[in-house]
Amino acid sequence: MRHVANGGDALVLMPTGGGKSLCYQIPAIARQQAGHGVTVVVSPLIALMHDQVGALLEAGVNAAYLNSSLSSDENFALEKRLMAGEVTLLYAAPERVTNLRFLAQLDSLNERGLLSLFAIDEAHCVSQWGHDFRPEYRALSLLHERFANVPRIALTATADDITRADILTHLQLEQAAVFVSSFDRPNIRYRLVEKKDPTQQLLRFIQNEHEGDAGIVYCQSRNKVETIAQTLCDKGIAALPYHAGLDAKVRQHNHDRFLREDGLVMVATIAFGMGIDKPDVRFVAHVDMPKNIEAYYQETGRAGRDGAPADAWMSYGLQDVVNQRRMIDESPAGEDFKSILRGKLDALLSLAEQADCRRGRLLSYFGEKLNLNSEGKYVCGNCDNCLDQPNLWDGTDAARKLLSTIYRVQQHSGISFGAGHLMDILRGKKTDKVDQFGHHTLSTFGVGATYSEAQLRSVLRQLIAIGALNINAAEFNTLQLNDASRAVLKGEVNIVLREATAATTSSANGKRGATAKSKITPAHVQLNAAAEQRLAALKAWRFEVAREHNLPAYVIFHDATLIAIAERNPQAMDELEGISGIGAKKLEAYGAEVLRVARC
Repeated sequence: MRHVANGGDALVLMPTGGGKSLCYQIPAIARQQAGHGVTVVVSPLIALMHDQVGALLEAGVNAAYLNSSLSSDENFALEKRLMAGEVTLLYAAPERVTNLRFLAQLDSLNERGLLSLFAIDEAHCVSQWGHDFRPEYRALSLLHERFANVPRIALTATADDITRADILTHLQLEQAAVFVSSFDRPNIRYRLVEKKDPTQQLLRFIQNEHEGDAGIVYCQSRNKVETIAQTLCDKGIAALPYHAGLDAKVRQHNHDRFLREDGLVMVATIAFGMGIDKPDVRFVAHVDMPKNIEAYYQETGRAGRDGAPADAWMSYGLQDVVNQRRMIDESPAGEDFKSILRGKLDALLSLAEQADCRRGRLLSYFGEKLNLNSEGKYVCGNCDNCLDQPNLWDGTDAARKLLSTIYRVQQHSGISFGAGHLMDILRGKKTDKVDQFGHHTLSTFGVGATYSEAQLRSVLRQLIAIGALNINAAEFNTLQLNDASRAVLKGEVNIVLREATAATTSSANGKRGATAKSKITPAHVQLNAAAEQRLAALKAWRFEVAREHNLPAYVIFHDATLIAIAERNPQAMDELEGISGIGAKKLEAYGAEVLRVARC
């Protein structure tokens, strides 16, 4: 903040919920007070602008947004205030910032010394390697070219080394100071389970551990979003669908309800992404595997922004790997680009398949140095692998038998087959298809009878991940050998795997739900009956105020603030001072009402 307030350029990498917005909001206020004028914030979503501006106005900061939701009269009035230097922070989309008319207004402000700072939020959108690439962000390079005297700060929650380099290059921030915070979110418990019946697995996870909690469920397809949302509703779980195929008004209505109401579950594609600032999301679940670790980390980071315990749960399976590989292989991109995408997918698959600490792998991926224990291992104590160390098994023999079966089937029939049929051959199952093609006569028929289907699917995922098997999308996702298969067949590559499990809990006794529910408040405070009654009254009052202001409830006061009020039971205005979340502006606006409600 000091660096930016003094006029320096910066790239900031900080986890979701880590306070990125403060890194430009406080310098913006300081620079305006020093006479430097307005800070322009490049923000990708209208909903995000509305909520951030609403929160700033509640805190007494002169903020505004400029987007298509404004009427012509509102737009004119705002431009008049802007040109008069009366706005501290102005939020706008990249398309607006690079508009010629708006650039001319910025030129005028700059000539008068009233253009203070550019803040480029969600800066990973600049990079082709970022998980939410938006071509419109590329044009932001003109900010340096046109306003070389105006400092810039770019911010993102997820960027590996490749993405960071791309951001610095395309925003011409090569000389900027780079600030990298720890990517660790210790309150989030990571759990990844093998996919059996993902809808039922998800249902048990929510019912057993997060009944009545706000959560987000990510699915790969629109149809699955609709199906799972309906299934949850049928089971008494309040759920809403969200995807790009919905009517825009319905989509916005569902988005607003999720932010403003308690205990809703949003079932969504990745269309529901950036700008979800809701602090009390208690879980993020993936029923399909994302395309890379950046997307996984960004999406799971929407849980537990209030610092209270939260879960990141994911089910994954062989078909997820096949689908993601197929999308990469069918992409019109160049081979170098595809190679990097495959590497990113392989890193996520490695996170899922390996038996070491999940958090350690995540942090290592983003280049964070780990504090290893005396055994040279990183143990976070809050992921499924650390809480319940999985057993390992040597899958090398099974891998060789699988590859050998693929080879012999190809030689015998002259065509390739999918995973299910190959596993039937290996396990000695006489299906109609096996009889039809005479594959029961192969020398490998039944040689893998000692392996379970789950074990063989795990082996297949690993072979695809290390590039020892190809997926032919043009031939119904059949499996084919390649040059790398030879090393495995010769025994030159060892395949060590975790034992397959479809459990939805991470603790040894499978009962995390009771533990999670015992931590009922973000402040980790157990309230007595009278304080609980005060908290309920305060939440009801907050809901009504938020509805009147058309803002999410947490913008008025976070849960942690209400909990502190309920616990302390203040009787006078001065007793509210010093409670986190109650500044001078909010004390003036709401202090008397808070005291009235708390006394009820």
